[in-house]
Amino acid sequence: MLFDTTFLIDYEREIKRNRLGPVHSFLTQHANAPLYVSTISVGEFAEGFSADQEEDCWMCLRRYSILGIDREIAWRAGQLSRQLRAGGQTMGDNDFWIAATALHHGLAVVTANIQHFQRIGG
Repeated sequence: MLFDTTFLIDYEREIKRNRLGPVHSFLTQHANAPLYVSTISVGEFAEGFSADQEEDCWMCLRRYSILGIDREIAWRAGQLSRQLRAGGQTMGDNDFWIAATALHHGLAVVTANIQHFQRIGG
């Protein structure tokens, strides 16, 4: 499973509030599943931390393997964007990168932003 930034933010909020919620429950139900995030999600997530909180950010991400961007993912992201725009649809540019990463690695995207990712087949 590839976790989108929305999931990471919701999980961080549960931790900060010291209240376990749906994100914690989801992770508990999938305790043995490998956990992945895209470098794009890492960048988006890091935006929520000040410079002196860098270690806190990495602590939140310690459970996840980070998947980078390569030539094939870049091509796929461009093609996804092209296809949606040709059909009169769009979504956030970063979501194209996340979707392309998930497709490339054969992973499902776990997100609260279902509307955007449903536009992409697979």
